[in-house]
Amino acid sequence: MTEAAAGAARRAPGTPCWVSLMVHGLGTTEDFYADLFGWEYVPGPEAFGPYVRALLDGREVAGIGQMPPDRNLPVAWTTYLATDDADATAEAIRACGGTVAVGPLDTADAGRLAICSDPFGAVFGIWQGGTHLGARLSGVPGTPVWNELVTQETGVSKFYEMVFGHEAALSPEVDYLTLHVSGDPVCSVRGVGRALPHDRGAHWMTYFAVADTDAAAARVAELGGRVVDAPHEGTHGRTATVADPEGAVFTIVAPRS
Repeated sequence: MTEAAAGAARRAPGTPCWVSLMVHGLGTTEDFYADLFGWEYVPGPEAFGPYVRALLDGREVAGIGQMPPDRNLPVAWTTYLATDDADATAEAIRACGGTVAVGPLDTADAGRLAICSDPFGAVFGIWQGGTHLGARLSGVPGTPVWNELVTQETGVSKFYEMVFGHEAALSPEVDYLTLHVSGDPVCSVRGVGRALPHDRGAHWMTYFAVADTDAAAARVAELGGRVVDAPHEGTHGRTATVADPEGAVFTIVAPRS
């Protein structure tokens, strides 16, 4: 998590490659993240309505779209896992007990996607890159640096192992697994049992790097968001779980050097 990386290399299947957020108020959300992370924006594919790609130092790091006025869906960051064949992966998801809610479908020439959920209900996306392969910068403040599945128990990792070929590695922590692709750690699964939030259920959590967790958490509150879990020392560094003004929950982390 501490190494900076740039570029647009195609990710190995099963590797988180992109994060995206659908909101009701695109402009106000853009302002929040621009202040917090220093993002700038360019228009993205508008297959589902207004959509922008967030840039840091001129490189794409995340996407934000606006829901249609008649849709009242949960506002949440979505983790996308890379695939070389979205249709085949969607079939594997169904065969292994998951659900495909949207797609697979093309987003112009950017790529092909589907929105899915695992057997415990955690929503995630799959992305078959075309001209857009995913985030082009990571490991520095303002970029997504880790993705973690928060669920009741880590047994659901078997689903991801079957669909994506992940290899699970045990951790000294209780009910915590790191998932690997070709020997490289790419994401994690944290089982929290009855501590799973009733209003969210199982979910994927995006970690964004910051230079100072305490200062960033305070800034979130100043900008109209809220602190869900106060800054503390965590697995990956000093972390805090926060929510933006529309309620999208994410984690900020100052990675250990």
